[in-house]
Amino acid sequence: MNKLNFLKNEFVNMLATIDSNTPPIFGKMNVHQMIEHMGYAFRQASGLVPLEATGDEETTQKMYRFMMSDKPFKDNTPNPYLPDEPSPTSSETVIESLDFLQKDIDHFFKVFEKDPDLRILNPFFGNLNFDEWTHLLHKHALHHLRQFGSAPTE
Repeated sequence: MNKLNFLKNEFVNMLATIDSNTPPIFGKMNVHQMIEHMGYAFRQASGLVPLEATGDEETTQKMYRFMMSDKPFKDNTPNPYLPDEPSPTSSETVIESLDFLQKDIDHFFKVFEKDPDLRILNPFFGNLNFDEWTHLLHKHALHHLRQFGSAPTE
């Protein structure tokens, strides 16, 4: 699967096919909350949401190796930056959230087009370049598609 093409051109379209009333297979977020959560992830990846590192160098390196593998995130993977209960949505409709998500995705690509050598800190996995962020965002996207039974088959 071409990760760049998937994130740029297919991900939002796949999300748009999920009925907003689909219950999650795991986790507490509904479809609308998950879409906004992914927007947050792309804003973080483009440097709009700076976060501090959470672990020591050894832990970060171990987590980085997992992140760069093809192993999927486990169901209910904890994130200390997220509240125990999902945040209310900021957009009124799923369609509006999908539009914002596409803009966040486009912005991510523009940031790295302007500065291909840029590295942006991920609090768990370290200072990531464009290819590393792309790999992580792709893994994250598949995780949440799987959460609602919509992961693509390769």
